[in-house]
Amino acid sequence: MTTAPGLRESKKQETRQAISDSATRLFIDQGFERTTIAEIAAAARVAKKTVTNYFPRKEDLALDHHEAFTESLAGAVAGRAPGESPFAALGRAFRATLTEHSPVAGFTGPAFARMVADSPTLTARLRELHDLREEALAAALASVTPPDAPAVAPRAAAALIAAADRLLFRRIQELTLAGRTNEEIETILTPEANHVHALLNAALKSYA
Repeated sequence: MTTAPGLRESKKQETRQAISDSATRLFIDQGFERTTIAEIAAAARVAKKTVTNYFPRKEDLALDHHEAFTESLAGAVAGRAPGESPFAALGRAFRATLTEHSPVAGFTGPAFARMVADSPTLTARLRELHDLREEALAAALASVTPPDAPAVAPRAAAALIAAADRLLFRRIQELTLAGRTNEEIETILTPEANHVHALLNAALKSYA
């Protein structure tokens, strides 16, 4: 009896992953726009309703790390170490995603990166996710902004940080599409990210 909930959750996760994997294969082979939910359901051997129950939006079948992505910047601020500044926590979190070659930073592999770049729908959804990420970061920064700061301060800081983050994300995607390996991208991005973060540090002294 005590293991039943765990088994159910494990089965649900397996089903979700099977749907996501089947969708990704079809999207890469056929293109996002040309692939139907019915084809994904058939490939995953589930009903169409099961697909939409797990993934209400078709775009989320491709960008299935969207929750981790939109929450990552705010999560770095909220989970910072005692005495660590928000900006330092954000820099540490980015370096971790860079060395881990995380999809959250933009490491997706050339086939997936090309699939997203070729899809107007996914490109638009990715922009939306970046916007949601910025909004979540602004909310997190609002809780640590000095009370005498202008009301726009957390949103202004979030806008600057998010713009830099988008730049580095696009840079990783560009290098991926250019045929660079993940290790090569990490080597190239490390000094570039340090430069970008130094510029941010100068602009955001109150958070750094």
